[in-house]
Amino acid sequence: MSLVDPRVAKQAEILVNYSLKVKRGENVVVYADFAAKALVLEIYILLIKAGANEIKLHFTSYEFEEIYYKNATDKQLKHYPKLDDYETRNVDCYIRIGSSINTRGLSGVDAKNISVRAKVIRPITDYRVENTRWVVTRFPTEAQAQEADMSLGDYSEFVFKAINNINWKKKFKEQQKLADLVSRTCEVHIIGPSTDLKLGKKGRLAINAGGENNMPDGEVFTSVVEFQANGYITYTYPALYMGREFHNVKLEFKNGLVIKATADKGENDLNKILDMDKGARRIGELGIGNNFQISKFTKDILFDEKIGGSIHLALGKGYKDTGSKNESGLHWDMIKDLRAGGEMRWDDKLVQRNGKWLI
Repeated sequence: MSLVDPRVAKQAEILVNYSLKVKRGENVVVYADFAAKALVLEIYILLIKAGANEIKLHFTSYEFEEIYYKNATDKQLKHYPKLDDYETRNVDCYIRIGSSINTRGLSGVDAKNISVRAKVIRPITDYRVENTRWVVTRFPTEAQAQEADMSLGDYSEFVFKAINNINWKKKFKEQQKLADLVSRTCEVHIIGPSTDLKLGKKGRLAINAGGENNMPDGEVFTSVVEFQANGYITYTYPALYMGREFHNVKLEFKNGLVIKATADKGENDLNKILDMDKGARRIGELGIGNNFQISKFTKDILFDEKIGGSIHLALGKGYKDTGSKNESGLHWDMIKDLRAGGEMRWDDKLVQRNGKWLI
């Protein structure tokens, strides 16, 4: 009798056979925190059965990153990692499993060091996103459960249901109709508490996110014309970046640029991050949360950006397949919940009120 949790086995099967569709003879790399060992073992078995040629496993933990950022010299921070570059250019599939045992592990690190390093490794990140089949997922831990204000048992059930209890092929077909409508839209107007923001997106393609790159998934995302964001937005939930929390973030835009960024907590570091490079103060992505099985904010962007009835804007790098021209070492999603007093209009047509679709 197998002692493997069937929920873990099913998650592995979805990742390998649905999200990545691993083929015989392919090379696969897996990055995971130590706590995700049970899931990695199941993935490893399936990769071998699928006929993967080479399988590279990388186990890590936040402690290594903390040591690096606190002790690395400026020369080390700016050194380009040739070994990582070589590996990235020689794999077909990439899996990243987050299972943090300390979600505040990098809170004592200078945000400037993180920004400098992010800029250096951007070519590797860009290549991976644009040239490999990749998927990012989670494996439940006590730390993540605490962030979500849940017991580990309840949080585990939340995670596995969000991944395993959806027919992803059916979900993809349902969302394609929404993606087609977004693609035809020229202007998005977001209205809500302390929010009135107009975004131009004429000619930008909307992408149906139905489980190939994120697991769980359930969103439609697009990009914004780089010089056509005007107004202001106040985010509902804390904006999270590298283990830090930024509360009550308000951004004011003029001609696509964040001209003012404020926060009740972390305002100085917020602006340091947005000064990372020229593209960090412009919008790279507009995402529309469409997974109505995820209704609770858990301080994990992989879940939170999918909340049905929410939108998120990512400052920094945009995805080229949407038509985005914005380049940056930053890609920072921040979430606005529209379920309480929010509206969304496409080309002046009211399409969503209080998080409910009217189309």
